[in-house]
Amino acid sequence: MVVGEDRSGGHADEAQEVADRLHGAAIHLLRRLRTEDVESGLTAPRLSALSVIVFGGPVTLGELAAAEQVRPPTVSRLVRDLEQGGLVTVEPDDTDRRIRRVRATPRGSLLLIEGKARRVQRLAQDLRALTGRERRTLREATAILERILHPEGRPGPGGD
Repeated sequence: MVVGEDRSGGHADEAQEVADRLHGAAIHLLRRLRTEDVESGLTAPRLSALSVIVFGGPVTLGELAAAEQVRPPTVSRLVRDLEQGGLVTVEPDDTDRRIRRVRATPRGSLLLIEGKARRVQRLAQDLRALTGRERRTLREATAILERILHPEGRPGPGGD
């Protein structure tokens, strides 16, 4: 292997450049789509936690804290706020009563599903302005991103 090349024969700097551009584009895309979340009436941290609960299934407080990368007191406060809003319930685990599981209520699930639909609609509107070739290229790039994010072939908790 030639010095400065990666395993695929490309230049290592190319991977770095693509990573840098993709990082910036992802952040800007999420910021653009996040404007649709205002309609939910929830803060970004609450929406994020609710997303993990809705799309990842019932989770323990510890699993939620790990997924959200926050400390247990922070996740406890988020869950308490979501519970007071009627968006989640907290129940003892079926096998170990010391463990508490957070589950989305139908109202919480609906709020998230409607929010996702608004974001997807906004993105679809933007994509319609592209050529068919550009949309096909994005479809292929999306499949590659999904392989990077889920090398085992399945999404993780809160993966939607």
